[in-house]
Amino acid sequence: MDLFDVASAEKRKRSAPLAARMRPRTLDEYIGQEEIVGKGRLLRRAIEADQLSSVIFYGPPGSGKTTLAEIIANTTGGNFRTLSAVNSGVADIRELLKFARDEQKLYGRRTVLFIDEIHRFNKAQQDALLPAVEDGTIVLIGATTENPFFEVNSALISRSRIFRLKALSAKDIHCLLQRALEDPRGLAEYSVCIDDDALWHWANICAGDARTAYNAMELAVITTEPGEDGLRHVDLSIAEESIQARNISYDKDGDWHYDVISAFIKSMRGSDPDAVLHWLARMTEAGENPEFIARRIMICAAEDVGLADPQALVLATAAADAVHHVGWPEARIILAEAAIYVATAPKSNSAYRGINKAIADLRDKPFSGVPLHLRDASYKGAKSFGHGKDYKYPHDFPGHYTPQQYLPDELKDACYYLPGSNGRELRIREVMENIRNLKAGKKPGETEE
Repeated sequence: MDLFDVASAEKRKRSAPLAARMRPRTLDEYIGQEEIVGKGRLLRRAIEADQLSSVIFYGPPGSGKTTLAEIIANTTGGNFRTLSAVNSGVADIRELLKFARDEQKLYGRRTVLFIDEIHRFNKAQQDALLPAVEDGTIVLIGATTENPFFEVNSALISRSRIFRLKALSAKDIHCLLQRALEDPRGLAEYSVCIDDDALWHWANICAGDARTAYNAMELAVITTEPGEDGLRHVDLSIAEESIQARNISYDKDGDWHYDVISAFIKSMRGSDPDAVLHWLARMTEAGENPEFIARRIMICAAEDVGLADPQALVLATAAADAVHHVGWPEARIILAEAAIYVATAPKSNSAYRGINKAIADLRDKPFSGVPLHLRDASYKGAKSFGHGKDYKYPHDFPGHYTPQQYLPDELKDACYYLPGSNGRELRIREVMENIRNLKAGKKPGETEE
């Protein structure tokens, strides 16, 4: 590298985006993720002692995955190398592994390899890393926004430790922005005054992504003309203009897809229509498949409302049909109506529990065929085998009911359906108690003493 290269590198560094210039250089500068890099935590101790084993950092954009890798690069005594999961192939991996083996053999130095977005490596590329990770030739640091248990080979997972990073809090983001105003690497060269409510606007609207907040603040500062006092004054209106819409984290093929729909279903089950609408709004704004949401509402109507209000399933099914014909954006109204109905309906999972118990008995207990009196007697020769003999037609008896056995002999005393105490099932419970009393030889309304 000559003087021209040095000058060019310095120029690129100064012109880099604010998020790159303000990237923390040490663990003491790092903000957030106290659960994994706080004082005394395992990862922090390993980094400080330069004894890190292979790790995978998993978290949303802007949560500090690449920053942690660069901090490790600044503190390790080994060789630090990076590979692009987008541009690198198996040949690049093999070349780097040869370098790592030579370094270890000739100089006793280990190589730390950082791969950003490691989930973009295909199976062959990931498999090429396995021997070197296993024998310690390289210490792998992978970073990914996707669930590594879905996207990274299980063999590589088993040889690495997974650290899950959370989206930064608004307080963390506010602290980072305040620091950027005062740091020479940041915006200290500008004479700028930013109102605190503007800082909090960026901190709140960026949804935990520090990079988004930095970009918005930098845009606001450099596009604001200095006033008569020489200060660039950034108020809330300028902050709002610099970042038009909230950054909604959602991946229709990843964790957010499963986590948000789980929260949506649990909110319906928990009878919280406000939470239901929040999670539905997230999916609506992210462009989730409306038919997928409609199917989950139908399942919840059957599983969690059930016979306490059978109309819930009818409405949910009608909503699914309507959504199929309508699509976004009007589908949000139909889905909201169905979801609110399910959320506010009385709850019972008696049908769900009943069928699961029946299936469990079917799998675990012996059972014979259909009792003779229940078998089909309509086809030729059936009656000669005793099919239908002694069957009692319920409509021939008072109340359209008469006791008789409907279950196989081995399960004749099984009780699968236990009506709940909500909504329509209160009436069903009364009916079933009378029927079971009659089966036990008791009179209607009679109970055990």
